[in-house]
This record gives sequence, C-alpha cells and structure tokens, in this order.
Amino acid sequence: MISSSHLSFDPATLPTQDSYKLMTGLIVPRPVALVSTVDPAGVRNLAPYSFFAGVGSNPPTVLFCPSLTRPPETPTPDHPDDRKDTLRNVEETGEFVINIVSETIANAANLSAATVPPSVDEFALAGLTPIPSEVVRAPRVAESPAQLECKLMQIVFTGQGTGAGVVVLGQIVRFHIRPDLVENFRVDPERLDAVGRMAGNTWSTTRDRFELIRPK
Repeated sequence: MISSSHLSFDPATLPTQDSYKLMTGLIVPRPVALVSTVDPAGVRNLAPYSFFAGVGSNPPTVLFCPSLTRPPETPTPDHPDDRKDTLRNVEETGEFVINIVSETIANAANLSAATVPPSVDEFALAGLTPIPSEVVRAPRVAESPAQLECKLMQIVFTGQGTGAGVVVLGQIVRFHIRPDLVENFRVDPERLDAVGRMAGNTWSTTRDRFELIRPK
C-alpha cells in the first residue's frame, strides 16, 4: 500500500476564495470562451469565461460557467442582482456565441473582462469587431479564428451566493472556422493558436504538444 503525503482539504471548511484558488490552480490549462450576447434591446455584451468545455457531439453541445457575483445592497439598473450581464442576456434571449481565443486576441479578450455597466459595449472597449451571426442575434467576433453560434438548452445553478457556479448548456447551431484552419473537418492546432488560462493572471499557449496513441 502506498502512503500519501498529499495535503488534504475539506471544501466545507474553506472560504470560497480558497476553493477557487485550488480549482483554478489544478484544473489547467482551461480553454477560454469569449462569449458574446445581446440583451433584448440589442445592447452587445462580451466577456471571457475559462470554465468552458465541450459536452457531446450529438447534438454538438458546449457549456460555460459564469459565477454569481456579490449582490448589491441597493439594486440599480446597472447592477440589479447577482447575475452577470452575460447570464442575464442568455436567460432573456436564449442565445449566445462562443468565440475561440487565439494568442493574437488574448489581450483584447482580457480587456473585455472589465467590470462595467451593462450599457458599455465591450466590443468597443476591447477593440474587437462585431459581425452578424447567421442564426442567433448575438454578434460574432471578427478577429476570432472560429466562432460557435449556440442556442440555450439548459441552465443549472449549482449553488446560491457569491461564487456559486451556473452551468450554461448550449447547442451549437453554426460552426464558423477560418478556411486555413480546417481540412476534412480536422482543425490545425498550430494555426488555431488557441490559448488557455492557468491560475491568477497567468495564461498559456497550446504550442507545446505531444502525441499518445490511444489503446484499442
């Protein structure tokens, strides 16, 4: 029997922020979904989320996870509750776009994470170009190497209060991929040049890769 020298932590006894630091330090690298939405009035919103993954291919499904924020003591139109603008827009419209983040636009994606009122257009804030989608109302990011138009399938709240997670499941209804990135539906990872998140302010590239043959 192998004895363990690992440190052990019970999440039930930890402050939320400490659990968050452990998760973001261990679940790495995390792909970044730059999520674009619009509110019912057509105001654009753009924000990055690194709790993001594919779920299945039949139908093609993805998820991203905005967390709940600290609710305001006095609700205002700019901060009415503990939901982020992205989540509120998805709940109200049932649509969103996931824009893949390459190293070229990583800084711009980071700029879109600024905490600003819902009336502020993060496309303009980040210096990115909105272009129309084919199926959903939310715009795509022109500079992104690939975009996924999505229709909302389900929203799952995993808890309540600041830091609680919200799982947003969406069905991909359109793939948009730069022509030089794909051949016979296989994406060239070098040309895609996607980035990921580590802990804190650290990001990573996906250039250092190795292959393992899956056993039969």
